[in-house]
Amino acid sequence: MSRQRWGTMAAVAAISFGTGGWLVQRGISADGGTYQQARLFDDVLNHVSAYFVDSIPEADLYKRASNGMLESLKDPYSALLVDDDYKALTESTTGNYAGLGIQIDVRDGYITVVAPLPETPAERAGIETGDRIIEVDGQSTQNWKNDQAVKALRGAPGSKVAIRVLRAGSSQTVVFNMLRATIHMKSVPAGTMFDGGVGYISLNPVAETSALELNAEVTHLRAKGMKSMVLDLRRNPGGLLDQGVKVTDLFLDPGQGIVATRGRARGSSRSFADGAKQAWPDLPIVVLVDEGTASAAEIISGALQDHDRAVVVGTPTFGKGLVQTLFPIGEGVALKLTTARWFTPSGRTIQRVAKDQEEQVLQAYAEAGVLADSVKPKTDTSLTARPIFTTDAGRKVRGGGGIVPDVIVKQDTLTVGERELVKAFGEKLGVYRDVMTAYAIALKEQKSVASESFTITPAMRAEAVSRMATKGLKLDPAVVGRGGSLIDQQLGYEIARYVFGRQAEFRRRNADDPQMQAALGLLRKAGSPKELLALAATVQPAAAKAME
Repeated sequence: MSRQRWGTMAAVAAISFGTGGWLVQRGISADGGTYQQARLFDDVLNHVSAYFVDSIPEADLYKRASNGMLESLKDPYSALLVDDDYKALTESTTGNYAGLGIQIDVRDGYITVVAPLPETPAERAGIETGDRIIEVDGQSTQNWKNDQAVKALRGAPGSKVAIRVLRAGSSQTVVFNMLRATIHMKSVPAGTMFDGGVGYISLNPVAETSALELNAEVTHLRAKGMKSMVLDLRRNPGGLLDQGVKVTDLFLDPGQGIVATRGRARGSSRSFADGAKQAWPDLPIVVLVDEGTASAAEIISGALQDHDRAVVVGTPTFGKGLVQTLFPIGEGVALKLTTARWFTPSGRTIQRVAKDQEEQVLQAYAEAGVLADSVKPKTDTSLTARPIFTTDAGRKVRGGGGIVPDVIVKQDTLTVGERELVKAFGEKLGVYRDVMTAYAIALKEQKSVASESFTITPAMRAEAVSRMATKGLKLDPAVVGRGGSLIDQQLGYEIARYVFGRQAEFRRRNADDPQMQAALGLLRKAGSPKELLALAATVQPAAAKAME
């Protein structure tokens, strides 16, 4: 069984664009203060500008004042987005950026290609998984950080860039001269078919083209014989409200509610309902969620749960029931402001009650079972403490603290021996990761792994440990003996990725993923959405009892 390991705590950052789940709608409005308040502000600013002991540019004072006002709201989701932050949010919601179309990571001091994206300059030029980018426009990339590489590879569409690559299995470098282009990062990548007619589709994030992409992928897999579907919303931080509505619309019937927003300003209180007949009413659906599922992704899972259209499997979601509106207020500047709360069709609000953002993150991760007792939140997050609501079919569901799955399945955590091994890595965790990738690429060079169903042998583990020692990470053999299963599993994933490709890595990880296996087990037994709901009610009686 898989263990939710690397990236578990790093996913706290991935839950959101800087804050822990985001949900935006777009609009512009204006609001003025009273004359006296404006005069007071101007007087204070003028005195600080003229008399403060240190000289501060007036433009900087205005910026500090704006940020201070937003901080005083004590709302982690309201923020002034400037330059790179605004650009990053725009890229997240549109899925568009200008570059080459390469997924990269830093390994052993160099930029390593994880995968070229389909139909991009990188793929057309022949860039391959495992290629090491050693130069960009004649500048060495040794010891570059990931963000430094991203900035160097991106640029205006049509601009030229030359990258020098060292390929696995070759001592010669190759120079690729390419033109940057507008790259669209799909929020719905190509799906996968499993035995029994079960299709798998992931959605992340909820962006401008999510509904169109999801519609196309479901249609594609149905043509290939898909009889039931896993919709993976894990680690999805949310995105656009309107796209969350449109995605949900694909699976409901006309008139069924999707979400309601309630705010103080005009236009912020609205109700959204399905407007079109669904194309796949007999398709059983399992929605996978976890502590990283937030905002618009919670709207989708909550609506499908409330209308008994899907069985939700995984761990309680992040719990972000607030709506932000984006107000462009200048060149490269926008205000992201919380303007409403949202509610599921049954009337649930899923916003967690927490004193701050850190406490909210701790609550979500505590329920997922991935936190040590020493860092668990003081807030009572038990399911029985939450208000009860009912679905269309009369099933009990809980409000508050995120969407509680119908079938709770936690990811496996580290064993005692594996935790001991991780502790032994200490500050050299980066060395461990570098060795895993470098060894996988070396095996690719040697062509010594011929089948995707390869097994990690004791000799392969020993070689990995030896390579770590050469890099300065010397491990006690006894510690390796107790926690070596972690090395075996991670090495297996790396070899699958760099030797056979990302789909092979996905299949290997899937076999070790208890949430995926639970979803597949349910769908292979259910012939209809109704049968799926009935089956889910029988597989976890303890969870059902907790809802009483």
